[in-house]
Amino acid sequence: MKSTIRGLALVVAIVLCITSLDLSAQAPQKVYRIGWLGTSTPGLNEGLHNALRQGLRSYGWIDGQNIAIEFRWAHGREERLPELAAEFVKMKVDIIFAPVEPSILAAMGATTTIPIVMATAADPVGTRLVDSLARPGRNVTGLTLFAPDLAAKRLQLLKDVVPGLSRVAVLWNSENTGKRREADETRRAAAQLGLQFEPFLIRGPNPDLDRIFPTIAARAQALIVLGESLTFAQRARIQTLAARNRVPAIYETRAFLDAGGLMSYGPDVTDMYRRAAYYVDRLLKGAMASDLPIEQPSKIELVINRKTAVSLGLMLPATLLMRADQVID
Repeated sequence: MKSTIRGLALVVAIVLCITSLDLSAQAPQKVYRIGWLGTSTPGLNEGLHNALRQGLRSYGWIDGQNIAIEFRWAHGREERLPELAAEFVKMKVDIIFAPVEPSILAAMGATTTIPIVMATAADPVGTRLVDSLARPGRNVTGLTLFAPDLAAKRLQLLKDVVPGLSRVAVLWNSENTGKRREADETRRAAAQLGLQFEPFLIRGPNPDLDRIFPTIAARAQALIVLGESLTFAQRARIQTLAARNRVPAIYETRAFLDAGGLMSYGPDVTDMYRRAAYYVDRLLKGAMASDLPIEQPSKIELVINRKTAVSLGLMLPATLLMRADQVID
């Protein structure tokens, strides 16, 4: 009897040993590579990096464990983006994360097969990045900032704050084709509200803002800044010059208020980067980019900097302050 038990124990030990050897011989877990194609510099985007990573963690994707995020930065020189995108293709990354139009276009020029995820495209249909929002039809999907009705609301907010407003300047990057439609929407909304539209176009990487802002102050009573990679990179300089020239300005994202801007009304960009993780998750699990509908902004926020308003001599209506999602003192 004892010999039988010893024999069974020996068999079990051998089976466990073989199983252990078999498991140790299995291939390690695949680590998927995500290429982040950035237009500016790492320091300007740390909060957005964290937002995407946070979103990915909620789906079980941990940078350094089962995914590896590779970064390439153009440092404001968008002509370098095609070369950087080509690097990702040679590396055979699984996904290219291209947040904005310049990086999206560069990625599309480099590959038609690697999925591309965008986070804040201005007008993906108008710029022919995709066939439609419902069915992108290509290797590009993700989120868009485009929400035409916001243009009229920003103008109305300026009317509520700036007494006797009649002339509004609009500042945007002429090289960003995705912003043209938004500028047109702002022009139409201004006409409907009886406001004169004053366009001011800039180009990267180092626009002559010192020359432009005195002209803005002379020709307009308020300013709208259309947000994208160039104006985002220049946000501290834009805010400083707006304050120096006493130009009340409204921005599309609260990042400008972190630099001291007056008001922002638009999508929560940090939330959009966090939400982009959903698309990465779906693609890594086998979905096709061409079949994943593009999302428009779902979270719109009004942020007001009361200290900046006081410095500009503006009286903020109590009703406006009550509507704000956040008031910065």
